[in-house]
Parts: sequence; C-alpha cells; structure tokens
Amino acid sequence: MKILVVNPNSTAAMTDKAVAAAQAVVHSDTVIVGATGTGPASIEGHYDEAMSLPGLLAEVAKAEAAGIDGIVVACFDDPGIGACRELASGPVIGLCEAAVKAASMLSTSFSVVTTLPRSIPVIEHLIHGYGLSHQCRRVRSAAIPVLALEEEGSGAREKVRDEILRAIEEDHCEAVVLGCAGMADLTEWLSAETGIPVIDGVTVAAKMIEALVGAGLKTSKISGYSTPNKK
Repeated sequence: MKILVVNPNSTAAMTDKAVAAAQAVVHSDTVIVGATGTGPASIEGHYDEAMSLPGLLAEVAKAEAAGIDGIVVACFDDPGIGACRELASGPVIGLCEAAVKAASMLSTSFSVVTTLPRSIPVIEHLIHGYGLSHQCRRVRSAAIPVLALEEEGSGAREKVRDEILRAIEEDHCEAVVLGCAGMADLTEWLSAETGIPVIDGVTVAAKMIEALVGAGLKTSKISGYSTPNKK
C-alpha cells in the first residue's frame, strides 16, 4: 500500500516531520510518500489556505495519476478536502476530521490546542461541520506561530504543554487534539507530560487511510465527490 502525505504549505521540514510520524505508525509494508505544496510557508488563516490550494490540488492529481492508494492532507485546517476527494479515487482524509473523530471515540470530551488565535474560528467551524461541537469543550491557542515549531530554542513545545495543562484544569476535558501538523512529533512527550490522550491528526489519518484501503473502500463517485467535469 502507498499513501501520500501532502503538506499544503511550502516548508519541506514540516513535510518531513509529517512523513516520519506517519511512517512510524503504519504497517512495515505500507509506504508513505511525502509531497510539499507551493503555497505559503505556513497556513495561518483563510488567505493562506486559499493560496495553498493550487499546489495541493496539483499534488493530488499527480498522485492519482501515479495510482496512489490514499491521501492524507497534512494541514489541520483541512483545506480543499472536497476538491481533493473529487480528484482522488482512494480515500482522502484531513487532520482535523481524523483527530476530532478519534477523540470522540476515546473520550467524552476534548479540547483542541492550536497555534495562533486566528486559527480558532476556522477550527471551530470545522468541528461544527463534523458534528462534534457538543464534545469539544474549547479550541485554544498556545499563541505561537506555526514556524516556531520548527525553530530550536523557541520554547514552542513547552507553550503547547502548558496550554494542554490549562485545558485539563479549565475545560475539564478528557483528551486534547493537537491543532497543527507541525506538532506531530510532540505527541508521545505531551501525553507523558500531561497524563491524558494527546491526539495528532497525521498519525490518526494515516492509520485511517490504511484501514479504509485495507477494507477495499474507495471514495464514492456517484454525486458530491464525482470526478470534475472537463471544461
């Protein structure tokens, strides 16, 4: 099985981090292929998301032509998921959908810890669309830029940990979802530091793709996700 992990932003180090996180949890005979978009260096808001879409869709189309089995869109804003599903025959999963649905099965309540405050309404909108607002206690910000997660000595991981601890105390949540692909390498450490399930969308999405492909399931092409008409 071959799974594409496509990073819609243009920071290759973040792609490498996501690929490593996914490869660490899939079966030994599953190959994780990485691709980096041509959009902004990080996706922090609606404008960045829109600018990332042409490069993302180009990578999805390329992977579909190459016969990829499934695709993880490695951005917590789940950009262009519907369009990606129209292009792909195999399953396509975004990080937010994968992580919050996993959290809903592991706990009765969860909070999300993301990077900057401007990402909060985007994530709240997504969670509402996925029908999980009743289980999400709060979407919180650690007040760090996405790219700080790539910088040694930035203190970003400690800020994420401290925000999770505040979520446990103030939100009374039973699990926390990490609201950024750049946090994928912190899951094990954060779980140990905080004592609750800390859920990363990259690893969960990769395992979900593996399960769906293993079950022989593909994206429906009858209506909403049918292949785009040639124009």
